Amino acid sequence: MENLLELLRVRRSTRVFKDTQISPELVESLMKAALMSPSSKRSNPWEFILVDDADQLEALSKSKKHGSLLLAGASLAVVVLADPAKSDVWVEDASIASLILQLEAEDLNLGSCWIQIRLRQTADGEDSEQYVRRQLGIPDALRVESIVAIGVKEEAKKPFEEEKLQWEKVHLGQYPNIN
Repeated sequence: MENLLELLRVRRSTRVFKDTQISPELVESLMKAALMSPSSKRSNPWEFILVDDADQLEALSKSKKHGSLLLAGASLAVVVLADPAKSDVWVEDASIASLILQLEAEDLNLGSCWIQIRLRQTADGEDSEQYVRRQLGIPDALRVESIVAIGVKEEAKKPFEEEKLQWEKVHLGQYPNIN
């Protein structure tokens, strides 16, 4: 992509993927981007688990009551973890890494969708983080922030319409006094 604004304009969450594997070279590019993600004091508290096995993707698709079924059709799931002992802002650091991963996916012409895990529950009421931890053997010292589903887009979505930008949410100098 030639510029960031164009990348942001065309990036949309993808929930339906083609039944196509992602090449090792593209996976490497995705992980390079994630590993270059900024973090507080360059603490790099994040870690990543790559899942491309169909049975594991199916199991992860049950990690939330709503919004995780799409994992069963993804080519790759990147589980974004962080170590709270390395950073008091691990949530932010892991969130930034998740977003960087999504932007790199778009730049590689792949689709992606963020699946929030922290503070969510499965359809059975189990804590989503514990469910994912159990599925993938994640140690208790690490927290699960999100899963980013990645794959080849089934269809292109309409780019963001700039005329729908909410300029009323931009304030100069201070928040306006509304009385």
